[in-house]
Amino acid sequence: MHMNWREAERDFSDEVVGMTTLPRMFEASAERNENRPAQRYKGGIYDRSLTETVLPAAPDGEFRSIPYAEMRDIVHHLAAGFRDLGVEAGTRVGIFADTRMEWAQSDFALLAAGGVVTTVYTGSSPRQVQYLLDDPGAEGVVVENEELLDRVLAVEDELDLEFIVVMDEVDRRDEAFDRDDVLTLADVHDRGAELFDPDEYEGWLDERDPEDLASLIYTSGTTGQPKGVELTHANFRSNVNQVYTRYGPRPDKGDVPAIDQETRTVSFLPLAHVFERLAGHFLMFAAGACVGYAESSDTVQEDFQAVGPTTATSVPRVYEKMYDAIREQARESDLKARIFEWATDVGRAYHEADSPGIALEAKRKVADKLVFGQVKEALGGEVEFFISGGGSLSAELCALYHGMGLPIYEGYGLTETAPVVAVNPPEEPKVGTIGPPVVDVDVRIDRSIVSQEKYEDRPGEVGELLVRGPNVTAGYWNKPEETESAFVSDAALADAADAAATAEDGGPGSEPTEADGGTAGTDADDRWFRTGDVVHRRPDDYIEFEERAKQILVLSTGKNVAPAPIEDAFASSEVVEQCMVVGDGRKFVSAIVVPNLDGLRKWADREGIDLPDDEDELADDERVRERIQREVDEVNENFESYETIKKFRLVGQEFTENNDLMTPTMKKKRRNIIDRFEAEIDSMYE
Repeated sequence: MHMNWREAERDFSDEVVGMTTLPRMFEASAERNENRPAQRYKGGIYDRSLTETVLPAAPDGEFRSIPYAEMRDIVHHLAAGFRDLGVEAGTRVGIFADTRMEWAQSDFALLAAGGVVTTVYTGSSPRQVQYLLDDPGAEGVVVENEELLDRVLAVEDELDLEFIVVMDEVDRRDEAFDRDDVLTLADVHDRGAELFDPDEYEGWLDERDPEDLASLIYTSGTTGQPKGVELTHANFRSNVNQVYTRYGPRPDKGDVPAIDQETRTVSFLPLAHVFERLAGHFLMFAAGACVGYAESSDTVQEDFQAVGPTTATSVPRVYEKMYDAIREQARESDLKARIFEWATDVGRAYHEADSPGIALEAKRKVADKLVFGQVKEALGGEVEFFISGGGSLSAELCALYHGMGLPIYEGYGLTETAPVVAVNPPEEPKVGTIGPPVVDVDVRIDRSIVSQEKYEDRPGEVGELLVRGPNVTAGYWNKPEETESAFVSDAALADAADAAATAEDGGPGSEPTEADGGTAGTDADDRWFRTGDVVHRRPDDYIEFEERAKQILVLSTGKNVAPAPIEDAFASSEVVEQCMVVGDGRKFVSAIVVPNLDGLRKWADREGIDLPDDEDELADDERVRERIQREVDEVNENFESYETIKKFRLVGQEFTENNDLMTPTMKKKRRNIIDRFEAEIDSMYE
């Protein structure tokens, strides 16, 4: 292993790394990679307007690829078409669609035309659609299909839209299409193909500066109205450079996997969210990689098999579900189940061993042949690594994937940081951490917001993570107060540290410290972005995520409890699907538990137990309660007594985006869950 990867990162330069606008970045990549595949799209899912006239349709259920040269032509023609519709420097245009080929093409085309892309989640209600288009003053919107078109038309009286573009073919007899301002994407493309002039196009790109606004991404807040995070071309471009510097084909890498022109990925997270937009989109197209678009997050396994990706980005919930599916397939018989358990134990031991001996090497080979090889084949057979973000991943589950030879490199970021702040390096990943900060990001720890007693025995520092760097937003759209409170100055931090030191009777102050090689306090801009996240920064500079500061439960006894580590401990459970821990202002910790019905039925079959068919009756069954109680007891063993789950209630309703108990990026909406199950929660404290 090349231990000096940090130095290599600092010295790295490459044709992909540079400070240009996003359309310039795409043009340069398309020129370098003209004949390489850029995008792969699946046939038979959408009634794409572009495949009527511009591209051949892919066969049903199969993928067809287009090279960079062809993608560039589409982007050029769409850009000219959008200019003709009135898009110019600074015009805000919404994209309201699921993740698909046309999302990516529309994004680059709008940016090239000078536009600012504002994103709308497909789960948004008409009221939310109105807010997400009205707040930024959008003059146009690109929607996916007739269903989403109807949602926009339902609120268009409240909006000031000049045009609406639909990606899919639509019924021309529909009265919406008697209008001049509603077009298909193919209409825009054909209009642009007639008007496209290469010199004029260059002129549009020259008009834009890296410091110009590129996108407004509305944080899918778990509370309140979403805020539009302003991200410039430079914010995104810096983050592409930062992540590429960690994952690109640096000369020191040897046989460590990299993201480069050979990379293939499957994109399925929402492109409306900053994580996929950077990691599965801007980064991939800058590197000259090929992006295949999954049909949906439910078809990921078959889409992986068809595309054979080398990497993919996802959120912890998807890795949990993937593992559940792998385990289900492995447990078709008692013998298979025992082999699977044995193999995962071997994989874990192998991953944790500093130098596995001959015996462990041999066992690992057998485990690979019997179990892990089949798992890899089920994912297309080519995966070198996964990247996880958008929530905390259970360390046990992460170690298990590493042990199977499918390493997951966990990272951390926020919409406001475009998004990557830290991520594990492939040279030296450390399970249970979110890695060290990427290059050119300074971090500080504000220790004043957490009680330090609990962390006395931890080397390093625990507190709120503060961030500064070229990828950090300047603020929120039209929200000066929120922008002001999201940042803190060096002077304010020094005052907080002095106050904390005085409070400790002249004990050591909690002066926040800066990252190695950081420039804290010397920069003209001394603003630090407050992440609202409590982390442990270790002496080796790797960061461990502790908790959202807002989500820490303060028990009536005064003890602070972080719910995420307790909830994550159930990630690989066979019988628990989801768990949410409660107890804020109460005497003890309790939990709402969603049982895994398939897992319970399989357990019951093995034990010869006859469970009721009705799901509600099943949740009330005493034997089920006892089985889940054993699971809770097992998890409790790893926590302090005040952190253990004293009571729980089983509920039959899974937390999903559809029932408004999860955000589009699969984070729990804690407030909504508490409201929904208020009676169950109260009953535990009577």
